[in-house]
Amino acid sequence: MITWREETMIDANIEEVWELFRDKNIKKIMPKVEEQELIEKSEEEAGAKHKQTYREGKRLETYIVHTLAYNNLEDKKHKKINFIIGKAFEITLSFTLIKMDDHETKFIYEGENKGINFVGRAMMKLANKKGNNKVVFEFLERVRQEAENAG
Repeated sequence: MITWREETMIDANIEEVWELFRDKNIKKIMPKVEEQELIEKSEEEAGAKHKQTYREGKRLETYIVHTLAYNNLEDKKHKKINFIIGKAFEITLSFTLIKMDDHETKFIYEGENKGINFVGRAMMKLANKKGNNKVVFEFLERVRQEAENAG
C-alpha cells in the first residue's frame, strides 16, 4: 500500500479553489479524466456516485467513484472519494481546503492506493515510491496553478 499526505498554500480564495473540484471543472485538475457522469444523488453530498472514464496512454478505464465525505463550510471544505480501478487497486483520495484569509487557502491532499488482489498486491510491491510522489506533487501544483490563474 502507498499512502501520502501533502499540502500546499494557494494564493486564491477558498471558494475559487473549491470550484475546481466541481464536476464541470474536474478535467482542469485531472486532465486524464475523459468523462465524469453523476449517476446517484448530487455532487454536493456524501453517497454520490459518478461513472468516471480515465485515459492512461491508449487505454481507457471506466469505474465508479463513491463520495465518502463531503463538507462545504465557509472556512473548511472537504471531499473524500474512493474507487476501484482495473479490478486490482482500491484508491481513496481526500481533498481538504482550509481558509487562511480571503486570499489564501491551504490545500491538503491525502490518499492511499492498495492492491486488492494478488496482481494488485504484487504490483504495489514493485511500485516506485518516487514515481507516486511525482504524481502527487504534479497534482498539487496543477490545482495551485489553476486556482491562481482563475483568480
